[in-house]
Amino acid sequence: MFTGIVTDLGEIATAEGAQGTLKRLRVHSSYDPATIALGASIACGGPCLTVVAVGPREGGCWFDVDAAAETLDRTTVGEWAAGTRVNLERSLKIGDELGGHIVTGHVDGIATIVAKESITGGDDPWGPTARFTIKAPHALAPFIAEKGSVCLDGTSLTVNSVNDDMFSVLIIPHTLAVTTWGDRQVGDRLNLEVDLMARYAARLADARRAE
Repeated sequence: MFTGIVTDLGEIATAEGAQGTLKRLRVHSSYDPATIALGASIACGGPCLTVVAVGPREGGCWFDVDAAAETLDRTTVGEWAAGTRVNLERSLKIGDELGGHIVTGHVDGIATIVAKESITGGDDPWGPTARFTIKAPHALAPFIAEKGSVCLDGTSLTVNSVNDDMFSVLIIPHTLAVTTWGDRQVGDRLNLEVDLMARYAARLADARRAE
């Protein structure tokens, strides 16, 4: 379980395997290797992946994760290569601050950036702010609500507006600086996880209609 609050910006060091098969990724991170156990769950760019190997490196650690066919089919992980930067979050511990919203790391589908607008310029003392307009897969659009929560590439964000299968999010300067959002451009594909409560509410509504 996660919150969508990114705690490190990692980089893919190596990627072995191909789309549709098991893919092993080595991630470079600033995490302390002594705190990562084999079998630990780390959200990497959205998907919850299991650590299968870990070791120290200058400035932090490296860790290996495996992505199976389901993950490769539903996420952008199959597109990752050496040099790809990914948002990282360690799994929650009892007593941790729930700063974002409840995130499972189970990606529902892939969304696409269709517009990017700079809200403040470089003269702003806090740096730029950006509004992104994003197109969701049609089947997932009903789960996205104005002022609700959504997880994109592992970041917990508030939905600003919704228009059919299009929605917008506002990214503040801090988030642009410490996550992959600072690199994002029109046409980029994003791992989308809809709000957990919306998912279950829709399932219950379907069950009632079936009755």
